[in-house]
Amino acid sequence: MSILNVEHLTHGFGDRAIFHDVSFRLLKGEHIGLVGANGEGKSTFMNIITGKLQPDEGKIEWAKNVRVGYLDQHTALEKGMTVREVLTSAFGFLFGMEAQMNEMYEKMAEATDEEMAYYMEETGVIQELLSAHDFYMIDAKVEEVGRALGLADIGLDRDVTELSGGQRTKVLLGKLLLEKPDILLLDEPTNYLDTNHIEWLKRYLNDYENAFILISHDIPFLNSVINLIYHMDNQELNRYVGDYDRFQEVYAVKKAQLEAAYNRQQKEIAELKDFVARNKARVATRNMAMSRQKKLDKMDLIELAAEKPKPEFHFLEARTPGRYLVETHDLVIGYDEPLSAPLNFQMERGERIVLTGANGIGKTTLLKSILGLIPPLSGTVELGDYLEIGYFEQEMSQDIETTTLEELWKEFPGFSQFEVRAALAKCGLTTKHIESRVKVLSGGEQAKLRLCKLINRASNLLVLDEPTNHLDVDAKEELKRALLAYKGSILMVCHEPEFYEGLATKVWDCSQWTTRV
Repeated sequence: MSILNVEHLTHGFGDRAIFHDVSFRLLKGEHIGLVGANGEGKSTFMNIITGKLQPDEGKIEWAKNVRVGYLDQHTALEKGMTVREVLTSAFGFLFGMEAQMNEMYEKMAEATDEEMAYYMEETGVIQELLSAHDFYMIDAKVEEVGRALGLADIGLDRDVTELSGGQRTKVLLGKLLLEKPDILLLDEPTNYLDTNHIEWLKRYLNDYENAFILISHDIPFLNSVINLIYHMDNQELNRYVGDYDRFQEVYAVKKAQLEAAYNRQQKEIAELKDFVARNKARVATRNMAMSRQKKLDKMDLIELAAEKPKPEFHFLEARTPGRYLVETHDLVIGYDEPLSAPLNFQMERGERIVLTGANGIGKTTLLKSILGLIPPLSGTVELGDYLEIGYFEQEMSQDIETTTLEELWKEFPGFSQFEVRAALAKCGLTTKHIESRVKVLSGGEQAKLRLCKLINRASNLLVLDEPTNHLDVDAKEELKRALLAYKGSILMVCHEPEFYEGLATKVWDCSQWTTRV
């Protein structure tokens, strides 16, 4: 049974085309991975099928009464709502049914026999629906999902606007999973989740009976939960059966076959053109030349897609700093209340330290306290001599009105326009991206812009907060290569063991000092 039909979808931003004549059919129970390089339009596709964006052309048709649950990268939460209230709001439609049923019970007191029969039948149907949706176990289900995603540790009665980015994502994900929609649309759900919660989500999706479409650059996670791949590339959407590894094998064969066919055709075209040029002027061979010219004119030309620019990251290195880069003395971090026990640690030159642990326990707060961006509650941070720090923030503001080119130029006013464009192109951004406004870029393209700012300023200590979030496979591989080649020191928050394995000299588990566990 088809849940969603997309026909002849065409869409773009300005003169930047995203899709051209894309058609797609989603069947009940399909578990789909939507993959493609940064900026190919994966999040845009989700926004179009959920009605957040109107396509330039095409038809989107959902089956009747289909309930859609969508977790996107930039959902906001209302101030004043607690975690428990947001999770419980997943059952809003059931509370509506209960109110309807109670209204009918009240009316029964004065109903005629005919009305009574109608009310009895209707309340019976509603009662069955409420039981089928576990209405009388809502509190237990909210507690269960809260525990599984680590929200119980934060406190289910906390105001949602007090939470970190990762914790907010967990709340929205929890609400979505409790809603049990007919189709789940998940845009990078693992971006802010730590290892334990990724494992829990993996188990949940493997047992999920309904359909889902998942955007993720976390390949091990993707492979473990999906059975179909839709690949978004060069304004097209192509379907592959199997996991991501299987898709890569088939795609490589398909690409090689297309290149071989293209080369054969180019050779044939060259021979035909040569024959026509040599024979069209001679009376004896003119007809043969004309016949070959007709063949040339009618030929369906094979086109090879332009190669995507692969990013190149090379971090500029500043002079060698002193032996100790960071020393803390009874440092207590937090905002209104402490997030940590008193911390006493040293970081020496040449170390590459990775901070791990659940969301919301203070990893980002620790980085910001070390950098002096937020004051500690008590204790001190001592930075070493001759430090040149490069800082990669987790997110950038969504209200930036400048273009990508202007944003980098603001950072490096001494650069010529050519130098700015060349620097952005090296990070894998095309002319279209460079001239687009920052806020219409995908999460991955914005991350490449922030990396571009970072690599063009000399540093000897890199402080990186979740640098792999939103980055596609090629960009992640190149970033790891560049960090391995970097001679300076690194302090990094990261939830992807396969990224920091072989890179980190030390891994610190922040749950050992936080007050949040």
